[in-house]
Amino acid sequence: MSYEINGKTVETDANGYLVDINEWNEEVGKAIAETEGVALTDEHWDVINYLRDAYINENGHQPNNREMIKAMSKKWGRKIGSKDLFVLFPGGGGPSKQAAKIGGLPESRRKGGY
Repeated sequence: MSYEINGKTVETDANGYLVDINEWNEEVGKAIAETEGVALTDEHWDVINYLRDAYINENGHQPNNREMIKAMSKKWGRKIGSKDLFVLFPGGGGPSKQAAKIGGLPESRRKGGY
């Protein structure tokens, strides 16, 4: 599988995750989100950028849903719950996996959101 974005082919694995995270940019993220049925808002981008930052700057760390809830509650200045993340990222595998996929990160091998 691959995405065709502005005349460039971006390769993915069998599950639709980018083969090379360095090929990711916001246009690639938008294309992946469209195939996932997700209309990106600022809150989506906050989650995606948080996951990318954690993965790139924390030695491949892939935050789970609990960590995401804590970080986004702090960023957005209000308490959120798991349901809020599932509303943003309703796809299979849970919010952390779908947001990571849109963010061009590798598929998490962790089980469950917690």
